[in-house]
Amino acid sequence: MPRRGFTVKKHWDNPVEHEMPAVARVPAEVRLGAVVVRPATVLAPMAGVTDTVFRRFIRHASLFSRDQGSGVRNQGTGIREQGSETGDQEPGPGVEDAISNSQSGCGLIMTEFTSADGLARMRETKRRRYLTFYDDEHPIGAQLFGSNPETLAEAARIVEETGFDTVDLNLGCPAKRVVGSNGGSGLLRDLPKIGEIFREIRKAVTIPFTVKFRMGWNDEQIVCVELARMAEAEGLDGVTLHARTREQGYSGQAQWHWIAQVKQSVGIPVIGNGDIRTPEDAAAMVAATGCDAVMIGRAAPANPWIFRQIAEYTAKGSYERPTTEDRYRMIRAYFEMLLAEADATKDLPRDARMGDPAGKMKQFATWFTHGVPGGAKLRAAIYQARNGADVLSEVERFFVARMEAGESAEPESGAAQAFPDAALVCD
Repeated sequence: MPRRGFTVKKHWDNPVEHEMPAVARVPAEVRLGAVVVRPATVLAPMAGVTDTVFRRFIRHASLFSRDQGSGVRNQGTGIREQGSETGDQEPGPGVEDAISNSQSGCGLIMTEFTSADGLARMRETKRRRYLTFYDDEHPIGAQLFGSNPETLAEAARIVEETGFDTVDLNLGCPAKRVVGSNGGSGLLRDLPKIGEIFREIRKAVTIPFTVKFRMGWNDEQIVCVELARMAEAEGLDGVTLHARTREQGYSGQAQWHWIAQVKQSVGIPVIGNGDIRTPEDAAAMVAATGCDAVMIGRAAPANPWIFRQIAEYTAKGSYERPTTEDRYRMIRAYFEMLLAEADATKDLPRDARMGDPAGKMKQFATWFTHGVPGGAKLRAAIYQARNGADVLSEVERFFVARMEAGESAEPESGAAQAFPDAALVCD
């Protein structure tokens, strides 16, 4: 049986190693109603992870354009990027809105999943904490969970009024505290209630409305095909299937053949999710299922370059792996973004502030350094740091020494499978 709470596992279970398919590629775009997602890759909504800082970080770690030649270094992130149609440019901090969606390896980013009940009740200042986003995050979707149709509809209206491009319903989270309130994957046992929720939300908003769900409660109660058909009949603009049951949690293999069956059963876009760790995996999922787009969850914090790598792989059949300098600049850039966001929100009401950046740094240090040779020493030093400035000093000390020694950036064996247990994540 899955562990209580379904904390995300550190390793995938016996991951399948895929080769690049001969014909299939991740599609160039997918249309969710009037919203064009280009390329057809989506950052999964993850509790405790996909806040505005991480979303923007992924957005700019992802840059790649197949139309240009030699790359340049973004001085803000250290990520190799390509020039735009108007020539090479280095956006850097503060001019991110110059980057077009078509240049980014991540076509759609999603918020953390948010309680509809809480959103409908909370003060406006607290809503800002959960619904804050910046112009350079478009297109962006907000994900909601709950079980009351009217409350979910009201929360969806708030999402639309706030300016989000899409709204998504969470029917996939396996966490006991969410399922216990009949939210997330708990609703998979009540299809009539899901139908009622679909109708109420669809009436409430004009922006694209999508749903993310699992195959079913367990192997004896597979409902994904029926649910997808219901979504299409009620006017939803797309569906995402995480190809596991609620009972599986994050264990075992994602059963991609159910994504294929859903794709064969509906005419609206189908997004596949589950066990995509590499660009090869993304292409293999498309080849195996015919899905219209892929969603990346727990691989993204461990490898923030994955969306750019998928775009490169699609364009060229190969992709770059990060150097030691890339890793250093990536970690430093993200931590600096956290500090900047904390400073920008420090004068807001408590409910709207970002919170302690040092705590977030320690959480992400585990993801960013897992598998890096000697990374355990860096993590230990970061955990002992008292504030954000100390964390940055430890990062600087560790990576400068490695670069001066000319050490390889190749991860330790098995690192590509790594994802730490540090947080409860519904993806």
